[in-house]
Amino acid sequence: MTIGIVGGGAWGTALAQVVAAQEDVVLWAREAAVVESINRHRQNPDFLPGVTLNPRIRATGMTGELAQADVWLVVAPAQHLRAVLAECPVAHAPALLLCAKGIEAGALKLMSEIATDLAGSAPVGVLSGPTFAGEVARGLPTAVTLAIADRGLGETLVARLARPAFRPYWSDDVVGAEIGGAVKNVLAIACGVVEGMGLGQNARAALIARGFAEMTRFGRARGARAETLAGLSGLGDLVLTCSSEQSRNFALGAGLGRGGTVKQLLSGRVSIAEGAATAPVLVAAAKAAGVDMPIVQAVAAILAGAPVGETVGALLARPLRAE
Repeated sequence: MTIGIVGGGAWGTALAQVVAAQEDVVLWAREAAVVESINRHRQNPDFLPGVTLNPRIRATGMTGELAQADVWLVVAPAQHLRAVLAECPVAHAPALLLCAKGIEAGALKLMSEIATDLAGSAPVGVLSGPTFAGEVARGLPTAVTLAIADRGLGETLVARLARPAFRPYWSDDVVGAEIGGAVKNVLAIACGVVEGMGLGQNARAALIARGFAEMTRFGRARGARAETLAGLSGLGDLVLTCSSEQSRNFALGAGLGRGGTVKQLLSGRVSIAEGAATAPVLVAAAKAAGVDMPIVQAVAAILAGAPVGETVGALLARPLRAE
């Protein structure tokens, strides 16, 4: 049996490394150099340097080769997911697990809604949680949420993907798992701004707590369960990405807090800070849902060019209220 990975970035390659410990993997990547490097040198230096990849991973630039896989882990960036799936033989995918985190611009759709649009009858789930790709690839202990509606299929997928240091936990709350992953990326930018401005650990802790309240309000409005948002794919992922410059989103925020511009900080990157694209989309989605998300609004404003100091000051000047 074979598992397909759609996307050859850091996270896609790390997942391929985990899976290949017990199963064959076909990994599709758009970049020809990535395909060649994985197949010839067992390396992906552009996205996951320093990791020697398992020989059971076979990279390809041809989407048709994914048809041989009985499960797909889809790791295309959120704003490119629809276009990537449109190129792939999704009719041959018995199950899709979505690993990107975001909300589609314009349509304001979650990744599972996009996949359902294109995948027909194929079951669609989500794999999300507190993960730095490099740590996962090196076999360090990791736990994630695997959310899919069908419990039997979910338990089967958990058993297939579980490894001694990689522990998936099944949930049927697909929306909750997606909301946590999308919102935490934006909040990580905010925490990076706090770090870059030197505002201290008290401020970061407060921002994480109030940001989690925003995540919970928005998630509940979209049908998520509170316990999912308080789990690995919500609070767990939030704490991780708000605490380290290993997070691309946190690093972007830290650069903004130190006076950098979005253009400067994003130029030349091979990896994507998903929160930069998600922030304005999340503002629109929160407005449509009637949910107040002032931290998310502040991040979107900063990304659009608002002065960082003034925007943070406006947050601190908001009227006092009950918690």
